[in-house]
Amino acid sequence: MEKIIVTGGSGFIGSNLVDFLIRKNFFVINIDKLTYSSNNYQNKIRNNRNCKLIKIDIANKRKIIKIIQKYKPRVIFNLAAETHVDRSIDDPNSFIHSNIYGTFSLLESLRYFKKKKINLKLIHISTDEVYGDIRKGLRSSENFKYEPSSPYSASKASADHLVKSYIRTYKLNAIISNCCNNYGPYQFPEKLIPKIITNIFNNKELPIYAKGNNSREWLHVQDHCEALFRLYLKGRSGESYNVGSGVNLKNLDLVKKILKICKNMNIKIGSKTKIKFVKDRPGHDFRYALDSKKIFKQLGWRPKIKFDEGLKKTIIWYLNNKYFLKNISKKKYEKRLGLKV
Repeated sequence: MEKIIVTGGSGFIGSNLVDFLIRKNFFVINIDKLTYSSNNYQNKIRNNRNCKLIKIDIANKRKIIKIIQKYKPRVIFNLAAETHVDRSIDDPNSFIHSNIYGTFSLLESLRYFKKKKINLKLIHISTDEVYGDIRKGLRSSENFKYEPSSPYSASKASADHLVKSYIRTYKLNAIISNCCNNYGPYQFPEKLIPKIITNIFNNKELPIYAKGNNSREWLHVQDHCEALFRLYLKGRSGESYNVGSGVNLKNLDLVKKILKICKNMNIKIGSKTKIKFVKDRPGHDFRYALDSKKIFKQLGWRPKIKFDEGLKKTIIWYLNNKYFLKNISKKKYEKRLGLKV
């Protein structure tokens, strides 16, 4: 059975990717240091001989090398990262450690094996936020200049640059993907879509930054997993690929859409469940939008899940998996972060 390493396999996208690869009959080694947002719910319910969870920090190069030596994977998907912008404003240090130094450690591990004539493939998962604020009417291609605005996006941009430098200098076999906002099962409720869904379930206000006009591009996590697998099979080493849907919504319109779907599903909307505009995030980018023609044309990947369909499925998943939310302490996500300046 072929083996694959997924770093950050207990995070939102990582959890979905691990299950995706298990269904593809791979043996998956999930390397995760199990931080506050780790998917312990899935770790408990998953009972599969084709998955091994190893709790370590990817910044521990010595242990990473030992794991690679033991399992001899075909590819490593690097999803280990701190991702919440608001947390990066309050505590940049953890983002620098995980997103920059963690990636550096992983690259050094791969360089160690490269010297031994073992050229492992790396798929490094990044974000559309590295391109910064995109003007209306434009979409950022892979050739756009990096202009990150937050400690989070700056740390991811730094990691991307490290990967690119190791490709050029050490000839590592690596690919970078820059994806838009994901949504779907297992997403930690500090993020917009699960926060709104959770608050609707609990008859709470629906907070939206500023006036809700900030625009984001949305992709269902299962489509993202399909894209990452396509990069593994057909992606060209040394290349970067944008992974997007082309579907942009203002945050206010997104929240209204969730409310409408819930009403149509006869989910009770309590008296306290109303939109509330709150103080904006410092340095808040107005719009992200990807040009994903490259992966469409070169690799033949396109998203399959229509946004409204995917959003309804996501609401149903949270409705049917309330234990996922119950297993998470509200102290970890209810308090507003990102206001320290």
